[in-house]
Amino acid sequence: MTALLTYLQSIRPLPDGLPDFLHQIVQRKLLVPKAYLLREGDVCDEVYFIQRGLLRCFARQGRTEVCSWFMKEGDVCIAVESWFRQVQSRENIQAIERTEVYSISWRQLQEIYERYPAFNFTGRVLTEKYYLQSEQRLAAMRLRRSHERYRWLMESSPELLLRVPAKHLASYLGMSEVMLSNIRSRR
Repeated sequence: MTALLTYLQSIRPLPDGLPDFLHQIVQRKLLVPKAYLLREGDVCDEVYFIQRGLLRCFARQGRTEVCSWFMKEGDVCIAVESWFRQVQSRENIQAIERTEVYSISWRQLQEIYERYPAFNFTGRVLTEKYYLQSEQRLAAMRLRRSHERYRWLMESSPELLLRVPAKHLASYLGMSEVMLSNIRSRR
């Protein structure tokens, strides 16, 4: 939990009393590879801070899984639409590696925003950070050819190339595993 508090403090010092309150409410969860943190159809009613490990978010299109993001140590993760609207998720969040997360519920976060108004600044900064990441990824996927998308991933998140199975990387990059293999063999 120390890493979570350090992360939040790096954005803005936490208001008096909030660290103690977080110690009371934050839940720790351990996931084995392939374990689900969220399943399609459930409501994302918790926000997760990844202490260690790697998660993927994907949706199903028929029999195909389409990966939309990967989150690793030090990241905060949610199923965006489900979290903000408190509706059933169209996405799944699954562990790729042994993963440890800390979580608080949607209701608890609303209580924090009410009891500690200064923390709203931290919430806004985190929302901006992840919105920008999402926009950068969308631009990379829409405006670049396959080999350029792979190069973008190599430059922006090279550790994913070592930690994520090829089938998930290919899905994330919008290409077949064969095309991904061909691109990798040319490097």
